[in-house]
Amino acid sequence: MKYKMKKLPRTPFDSDAVHEECGVFGIYVPEGVPISPAHEAYTALFALQHRGQEACGIAVCNKGVIRCHKDVGLVNDVFNQKILDGMQGNMAIGHVRYSTTGQPSRENAQPLAITHVKGNLAVAHNGNLVNAPELRRQMEMGGGIFRSTSDTEALVYAIVRKRLITPSIEAAVVEAMKEIIGAYSIVVMSPRKLIAARDPRGMRPLCMGKREDGAVIFASESCALDALGAEFVRDIEPGEVVVVDKGEVRSLHCGIHEKSAACVFEYIYFARPDSVIDGASVDEARQEAGRYLCEEHPVEADVVIGVPDSGIPAAIGYAKYSGIPYGVGLIKNRYIGRTFIQPGQDKRERSVRLKLNALRRTVEGKRVVMVDDSIVRGTTVARLVKLIRDAGAKEVHMRISAPPFRHPCFFGTDIPDRDQLLAHNRTVEEMRQIIGVDSLGFLSVEAANKIAVGAKCSFCDACFTGVYPMPVPESVEKNIFEMEIQ
Repeated sequence: MKYKMKKLPRTPFDSDAVHEECGVFGIYVPEGVPISPAHEAYTALFALQHRGQEACGIAVCNKGVIRCHKDVGLVNDVFNQKILDGMQGNMAIGHVRYSTTGQPSRENAQPLAITHVKGNLAVAHNGNLVNAPELRRQMEMGGGIFRSTSDTEALVYAIVRKRLITPSIEAAVVEAMKEIIGAYSIVVMSPRKLIAARDPRGMRPLCMGKREDGAVIFASESCALDALGAEFVRDIEPGEVVVVDKGEVRSLHCGIHEKSAACVFEYIYFARPDSVIDGASVDEARQEAGRYLCEEHPVEADVVIGVPDSGIPAAIGYAKYSGIPYGVGLIKNRYIGRTFIQPGQDKRERSVRLKLNALRRTVEGKRVVMVDDSIVRGTTVARLVKLIRDAGAKEVHMRISAPPFRHPCFFGTDIPDRDQLLAHNRTVEEMRQIIGVDSLGFLSVEAANKIAVGAKCSFCDACFTGVYPMPVPESVEKNIFEMEIQ
C-alpha cells in the first residue's frame, strides 16, 4: 500500500491576504460561583474571532467528564443558546481556527478532546510545530492512529505519551515541551486542572486575567479579558506553564531558555488594536509604524487614508506626524465575510468593490497617501489603487506599515511560498509599477522591530529577513498530512 501526499484545493478566502492563525481561551470558575464557563467561552471567542474564521469549538469539564462541541464556521454559526445551556461544568477552553496546517474540516476543528489510559484531556493550540511531521511519523510507527490532519494532534499525543510516565498532567506538559519544536500557545484542560503554556521563544501571545468572582482566565489577547470584565494580570512568560488547581495558581518552567522571538506581525496586523501584548499596546504600535513610515518615506500630499481595518491606525500615525490631514477614503462592507465566493477570475474587481468602496469626496482631485498593513501577492492592492483612481484621485502614494514579505513563515502565519510573493526577487520600483502607484514605501525592518513601545521581548521578523530563530524545513506544505491511498 502506497501513500501519496495529496494537494487539496484552498478554501475560497481572499487569496491576497496574510491570514490570522488561531485564538485560544480557557477559564476556571471556582466551585459555587453561578457562572457558565461555556457561555463565558462563547463571549471570549467572539472577541477573538478576528484570529480565525474557519472553525471554532468549546470544551467543558463537568465533574471530571469533558464534553466538546465544535464545527466549521463562525462562533455564532456553531453555537446557540440550547447548545451552550447543555454544556455545564466548572472549566472550559475554546478555540477559533484559521488553518496553517491541515484543511478546514470538522475533524481539524479544536479543541481536541481525547480519552487515554490515565483519564481524559482537551487541548486548544495556536501556532505551528516545525517538527510535527517527525513526531507524527514516530507515533504512527508506534501504532498511533490520527483522525485529523493538523499538527495539533501530534502535540496532544506528545502530552499523552508523557502523561503515562509522569505523576501529573502539568509534568507531562513540561516534558512534552522538551520534544516539540516551533511556535505554540496552548491551553490544556484535565478533569481537575486548567493549564496554559507558551513556547520557549514566546512566539505566539498568551495572557492571564482574573475576576472578582475568583475566575481565572487565559486568552490569546487581552481584548478577550476585557469582554469578560476580567482584570489583566500578566502575559504568560516564554517557556512557562501555569497551572490552576482548585482555584490556586502555580507557575512552572519547561527549563528551556531561548532568546524571545515574538511574532512582530501580531502588532502590525493580527491582534486587535485594543489588545496589549507583552507589555505593548497594539494600537500604539501601529501608530508608531505610521510615524516611522512618515520619517522614512515622506511625500507631498493632500490626504492620508487607511485600508480598513488594520491599516487605519498606521494611517492615523502617518497623518499625525506628517501634518497631512487624515480622511476616510475607503468604506468597508461589514456584511461580506471572508468566505465570500469570488465570482470568477474575470470578475475579481467586482468582489473588491463589494468589500470596499472609495469615498469620492475624500479623494477626488487630491494627492492621496494610502496606508495598508502589508502586500502579499499584490493583486488586491492593485485593485484598490484602481478604485481610488477611478474615484478621481490625482496621485496615489502607497505606504506599507510592514517590510516586504520575502520569505515563508513556519510558525503559524499563512504566508505563501516565495514565488507567490510580490516582493520575491523584485525591487520596490518593480513592485510600484505592478500595482500602479506614483510612489511606494515599505516600513524598514529596523523600524518594525521598534514599533512595539514598551514591549518586554525581542521579535521574529523571519518573513521579512529570512533569518529564522530555529532550524526550519526548506518549504512550507500546508496540507502535509493530507494523503490518498493508492
